[in-house]
Amino acid sequence: MATKTTKYSEEDLIDALKRNQQDAFEYLYDNYSSALFGSISRYINDDEKAADMLQDVFLKIWKNIGKYDSSKGRLFTWMMNITRNTCIDLLRKEKGKYHVDVQDNIIQVDAKTNHQPNTSVIDLRTILEKLRPERKVLLDLVYLQGYTQEEAAEQLEIPLGTAKSRIRVALQELKIYFEV
Repeated sequence: MATKTTKYSEEDLIDALKRNQQDAFEYLYDNYSSALFGSISRYINDDEKAADMLQDVFLKIWKNIGKYDSSKGRLFTWMMNITRNTCIDLLRKEKGKYHVDVQDNIIQVDAKTNHQPNTSVIDLRTILEKLRPERKVLLDLVYLQGYTQEEAAEQLEIPLGTAKSRIRVALQELKIYFEV
């Protein structure tokens, strides 16, 4: 078991993970599982199923760590994308079993696990209407339809960097609707 005093820089952690060092995976789990579980809980409002999903996510991380490319983004961002995509895949596969219906674009957040207002009754499309069209369409593709940023950029025929910048600015603008 990894000790709490073990520290890794992101680069050292990635190297250790790619060498399949057990203590690095334990460190990764100890330090990132709660954040990933919180993300999963936004999609699945069942702690037991969310815990199972967390294990699936870490299994995917373990199996695919060799494909991680630090030039494309930080490790945490890569893991969050795996988490989000795994949740969306499950929701599409078992549509209707959970409180989140991706197709209706309603996101429900368990108020116990988040310090955000209860968004179970907020229709994100209504809020997105307040954004500039070029930002609104990107958020719709990425966060409501499940596209990756790369797929959304290709769909809209814009550079990936432009897509990422517009998404970042749009999310900053949306913060005002969710501040407590």
